[in-house]
Amino acid sequence: MNETETAPLGRLLILDDDKAFQQRLARAMEKRGFHTETADGVKEALSKVAAEAPDFAVCDMRLEDGSGLDVVEAIRMKKPEARVIVLTGYGNIATAVTAVKLGAIDYLSKPADADDIFASLMRRPNEKATPPENPMSADRVRWEHIQRVYELCDRNVSETARRLNMHRRTLQRILAKRAPR
Repeated sequence: MNETETAPLGRLLILDDDKAFQQRLARAMEKRGFHTETADGVKEALSKVAAEAPDFAVCDMRLEDGSGLDVVEAIRMKKPEARVIVLTGYGNIATAVTAVKLGAIDYLSKPADADDIFASLMRRPNEKATPPENPMSADRVRWEHIQRVYELCDRNVSETARRLNMHRRTLQRILAKRAPR
């Protein structure tokens, strides 16, 4: 597809600082009929929105240079009918509510796959999401959370244990095990 041609579904902006995920998602969405653009940070995304607001957007919540919620708000100000979803590995109710108040149509936890993202973008406004067929187990959710905090603490076990309010040795045992299913 050349630059002047528009895809049948419209323009999709993917904002994520995980380059591998961003590129995989862009390819998957192009196969589904979107014309995709990508941005690695808030500043880059805001300049793309200022030039031309997309019809659809997938915005990561936490980025090195700010919050994806700033981009959600900018898109909704420029193009109120745009369909924007927020992805995050740090899900909580307060940020989900904020995302929706700023104009996001959905809020998905990472890891979300292309099918889930596509379904969310295409869902009618009053249509309810279907429950996941294979949701993560509570053990897996806990493990994912611990891994994220561990990475945010630059893989420092003592700091991670302090932030998670657990004993350092307990955390070391958890980190030594394989991920639960």
